[in-house]
Amino acid sequence: MSAMVPSRNFVAMISEDDFHHSANATYRPAGSNLRADQEALLEKLLDRPPPGLQRPKDRFNGTYIIFFSLGIGGLLPWNFFVTAKEYWLFKLRNCSSPTAGEEATGSDILNYFESYLTVASTVSSVLCLMANFLLVNRVPIRVRVLASLTVMLAIFLLMTALVKVDTSSWTSGFFAVTIVCMALLSGTSTVFSSTVFGMTGSFPMRNSQALISGGAMGGTISAVALLVDLAASSEVTDSTLAFFLTADVFLGLCVGLYLLLPRLDYARFYLRPVWPACVFPSEEQPPQDYPSAPSAAPGSGESSMPPLRPILKKTAGLGFCIIYLFFITGLVFPAISTNIESLDKDSGSPWTTTFFVPLTTFLLFNFADLCGRQVTAWIQAPGPRSKVLPGLVLLRTCLIPLFVFCNYQPRVHLHAVVFRSDLYPVFFTSLLGLSNGYLSALALMYGPKIVPRELAEATGVLMSFYVCVGLVLGSACSALLVHLI
Repeated sequence: MSAMVPSRNFVAMISEDDFHHSANATYRPAGSNLRADQEALLEKLLDRPPPGLQRPKDRFNGTYIIFFSLGIGGLLPWNFFVTAKEYWLFKLRNCSSPTAGEEATGSDILNYFESYLTVASTVSSVLCLMANFLLVNRVPIRVRVLASLTVMLAIFLLMTALVKVDTSSWTSGFFAVTIVCMALLSGTSTVFSSTVFGMTGSFPMRNSQALISGGAMGGTISAVALLVDLAASSEVTDSTLAFFLTADVFLGLCVGLYLLLPRLDYARFYLRPVWPACVFPSEEQPPQDYPSAPSAAPGSGESSMPPLRPILKKTAGLGFCIIYLFFITGLVFPAISTNIESLDKDSGSPWTTTFFVPLTTFLLFNFADLCGRQVTAWIQAPGPRSKVLPGLVLLRTCLIPLFVFCNYQPRVHLHAVVFRSDLYPVFFTSLLGLSNGYLSALALMYGPKIVPRELAEATGVLMSFYVCVGLVLGSACSALLVHLI
């Protein structure tokens, strides 16, 4: 923690001539012998305002609350879209006595619907992340955020209107509409989340933490909504209508909160424009397309794309941590964890049948993930250059056999169930969620802080790309792991 919050005496001993300052980062030229963690996260220097500017206070934690709410709004619609599994099966089931040919088509849609959703979501997310990186210096943040929110809201208003419409006569058409909407929703949600996360790179880390924790809260809310739906046993269309209307309200709230953000003095201080600065060590030459002098006007062709190579070099270690973190998480959750059954399932009690998986998998994981991310508001250790961080990330590999040898069903090749108690999956899921939340939040927050402010937004987009790569690899390998069990 000494690297995080240095004492007054320690700061006094550091010559500020050793540092290059930007509004959100402190970095040093080659040859400086300061420890790498101190380079990245000296708290007193990190948020030091330029001479003549006094940093206002975040009154009533208004900015923190706004970023937390934007985090919820960015992922809650997507979570509700995925959570409504029974609704999609209900809508895609042709109830009008189809012919044999139509029945075969409908069966294919029902059997592989989740796979289609996953492919549509993943492909659109990757493409939109790449596009968002290219547009960082070409399209203003305000335009990208408001445009993505508008598209997300329009999609959910359309899906909300279709909830009470009988689609049994045009099942294939409704399936096509759903897949297109999922692709658009996933892509625009990715643009929104990565853009706002990049924007928080210009703020102190607590605001990045608020956005990241808000995303976990969105997953927790959707898990609670699923449990309430199961307990109430209401009609699937009624519960889904409530889901979608809630998402509509949150998206509308996000639009209002984002428009309110620049009106806050604290936010306006960190949103002030910055002139591009040289961010490369003295022995390296910046790329030709990166402006190194004020003569490069903002918006010119020379600065149309952020320099990728130096960002990759700076964030390589954190990128590995993020990819491997989400690879392990995607490998276990939800493919393995959702198929772990209660050992007392034959008793027929609601706990062991209806509520076991939603409670021990969805709600517990999302809540533990939220708690892990929230802890980073008070503790930020290990540091971004510490070898302990990748060590802890690699240690999570041990979670794979722990889940595999719970009561996963059906088992074809590995017949032994080592952990013969329902408490084991509860404990292991808690470990999975806490470690995922804490370590991923640290790595994601550190990324935009180890580069100058002018590269913070592009770095935030790249960190989101690392997350996507990890989840894609984990999801792909989870199918192989399931076949091995």
